[in-house]
Amino acid sequence: MRSYRAPAKVNIFLKITGKRDGYHTLLSRFMLVEELYDTLTFVPKEEPDFAIHGDFACGVEQNTIYKAYLALLEATDSDALRELMRSHAVQVEKKIPAFAGLGGGSSDAATYLRMCDEHLGLGLTTDELSKIGSAVGADVPFFIHGYPSANVSGIGEIVEAYDETPLPLKIHTPAIEISTPAVYTSFRQDFYKELSTDEAERLAKMDSRSVLEQYDRERANDLFKPALTLYPRLEEHLQDGWFFSGSGSSLFKVKTL
Repeated sequence: MRSYRAPAKVNIFLKITGKRDGYHTLLSRFMLVEELYDTLTFVPKEEPDFAIHGDFACGVEQNTIYKAYLALLEATDSDALRELMRSHAVQVEKKIPAFAGLGGGSSDAATYLRMCDEHLGLGLTTDELSKIGSAVGADVPFFIHGYPSANVSGIGEIVEAYDETPLPLKIHTPAIEISTPAVYTSFRQDFYKELSTDEAERLAKMDSRSVLEQYDRERANDLFKPALTLYPRLEEHLQDGWFFSGSGSSLFKVKTL
């Protein structure tokens, strides 16, 4: 069977816009990083249990790929899907660091959903796959759509393509495993603020290069200060011109800047 690439992403900016149903709503510019990717393949197996082969720090039941399987099964009740996962494992060659703000787990889940849809001929639309993916993680819909650059809002379910040429990015990921829930809790308790409507409209229209020229990493990403507070070792890796992706720990810069 063919292999599928699951690319990484960075958040050019990430701003909190409010709260909804216990979650933070946001406005963020996501940009794919095509040259950094995991590789997923279906491989035959004999054991009947759901299996993922790869270098993961979590067990199968905590893995986003398994969660994507459960969400897809709930949505389709497909016997063909059950049989596929009885006879095949998901083999993952991991290249995207975990706990790094690069969306590796979400990209793996989205890629798995697309693999199943294509291989089994489920005939699901992008919007249907995106809705299924949103039950797995807030970043999954972005990877389902696959836009090179997009404005993502709501709790991640609203994905709107942004027409621009992707930037050549250099990424540095410190060996610091950051907990996204902990960073959001810290933001909510000590740093909470909401993006004004005017600035939201301005950011949504601004191209990514201009954002990185006009904002510093603290202004560009509302999660930077809480992450730095919780993980002070990040300070050792900070240099001028580098920006913070998601809840971290990855930093990125434009190669030509």
